Amino acid sequence: MAEDPDDWDVATRLVRGGLARSEHGEIAEALYLTQSFAYDSAEAADARFSGEKPGFVYARYGNPTVAMFEQRLALLEGAQACRATASGMAAVHLALMGLVAAGDHILSGKALFGSCRWILNTWAPRFGVETTLVDGPDLAAWRAAVQPNTKVFFLESPANPLLEIVDIAAVCAIAREAGAKVVVDNVFATPLFQSPLKLGADIVVYSATKHIDGQGRVLGGAILGPTDLIEGAYKDPMRHTGPALSPFNAWLLLKGLETLDLRVRRQSETAAALADRLAAHLKVRDCRYPTRPDHPQHAIAARQMSGGGSLLAVDLGSREAAFTFLNALEIVDISNNLGDAKSMATHPTSTTHRSMTEDQRLEIGLTPGWVRLSVGLESPRDLWRDIDRALEAV
Repeated sequence: MAEDPDDWDVATRLVRGGLARSEHGEIAEALYLTQSFAYDSAEAADARFSGEKPGFVYARYGNPTVAMFEQRLALLEGAQACRATASGMAAVHLALMGLVAAGDHILSGKALFGSCRWILNTWAPRFGVETTLVDGPDLAAWRAAVQPNTKVFFLESPANPLLEIVDIAAVCAIAREAGAKVVVDNVFATPLFQSPLKLGADIVVYSATKHIDGQGRVLGGAILGPTDLIEGAYKDPMRHTGPALSPFNAWLLLKGLETLDLRVRRQSETAAALADRLAAHLKVRDCRYPTRPDHPQHAIAARQMSGGGSLLAVDLGSREAAFTFLNALEIVDISNNLGDAKSMATHPTSTTHRSMTEDQRLEIGLTPGWVRLSVGLESPRDLWRDIDRALEAV
């Protein structure tokens, strides 16, 4: 092939990356629904399992359709390698636990999805791994919390649900001094608007359930980074613990990637416009969106993000006001998902971050009045009419 995929623009990578056609020359990627594979001889099977010859051996270890998704996403991210998982949380869990052992220490930002906090606070300690949580934007807090056994720095930026921004490059510099790896959950920014690997991160994780599928169909996740780290830290855990992405889900995620650029840029344009109108509304106490000058970490966002994304957060003052607003919506769905073609509104305190204690939620500023909005592909005019009407009900 004369064309080098690394020279392609993003739009071409999303459509053509990782494409591996069979002898039939299909236009759409082939869907290989198979659990195992046959070999021409016992010697061939032996060579395949030993790694002497390349090829697939079992769907838990790899599949042609899944491999196409992994290669396309790696090309988009600018990563050497990718491992696809059954869900975003499978990706987060493997990304963290593949880098630590009993007696190690994880240093993490406090602002996290509820299930991520559970892994760090409840699950990892059962295996002798302790975690210290710090205020993500406070670089001095990261430095002060480093321990001799710190092996991993973990952060979300923008963070779920209030879109806190962390200076990724600065945190990565602190981690390098400590000899630790950095894992960044980049799901809110998407690969289109932020490149953690270029900012110094070692590993990037995604819930492909969100923008990559973006149409409410399937679960999926991904871990991306340099080949030696992906193979060294995650190959055997993937092989033996089984968080494999199904071929059918991989096929749908491949089709989702084809339109990712079109969808997310349109959603982000609408989200930015809605954020400006919400910030000016008398019923709204606060509105968070990365590209707005009043975002607490706007300067950092402007430096490391090329767009604001499809998520915003609004504070309506109380749980009662938030519920009244949600119940008055007629177009926007009440849902705990995000990054979908359909706009969704979430009350994090009672749903996505319910597993956190009240004190833990207050540590990240999550009071009961906050609502997270995931902006979809509907008409901006219709969305504002729906939102404005719901605000008037408060």
